[in-house]
Amino acid sequence: MIKSELEYKVSQEWVLKFKKSLAAMEEDEERKKKDFERWELNRGALQCHLDKLHEEITEYEQLMNCEKKQPIKIKVENFNKLPDVLIKARIAAKLSQKELADVLGISQERIKECEKTDYQCASFLEILSVSEALGVEFKNAFVEVDFDEIEEFKEVALEWQSQQQKKSLKSSTC
Repeated sequence: MIKSELEYKVSQEWVLKFKKSLAAMEEDEERKKKDFERWELNRGALQCHLDKLHEEITEYEQLMNCEKKQPIKIKVENFNKLPDVLIKARIAAKLSQKELADVLGISQERIKECEKTDYQCASFLEILSVSEALGVEFKNAFVEVDFDEIEEFKEVALEWQSQQQKKSLKSSTC
């Protein structure tokens, strides 16, 4: 996801580099004939990166060019994607990190840190404050609780705890 004007410009530069690389690959008939499978895999990887960059650039441009006359709808696939929504909402509102920080009465560095880490460093109250300042509201939100996933998570957690206990026993006996 593109989070800033600088990232947008860098992404555009990478698009040009990927296009040049793809063009050079297409012209290299010898390599293409010599090992077509490898050539095709490399070309596919470059094209995949290029397609992803195009998607991100398009999304960023849509956010930057949206009209403030009506609310924008941003899809949240799952709760883990909430940080992306907050960043997209800030971009669509045409607020800089500094302007958002000023509205919240916190430092610009704190907003930069939160966005850089996808809000992993933010407290729940900070996330609520940011979402309120950006006018983020959940409409028709449903939450699905997957009990099988809970049981899977519990098993993984128990296994991890067991491994940690074994490690601590080994280190204490050494």
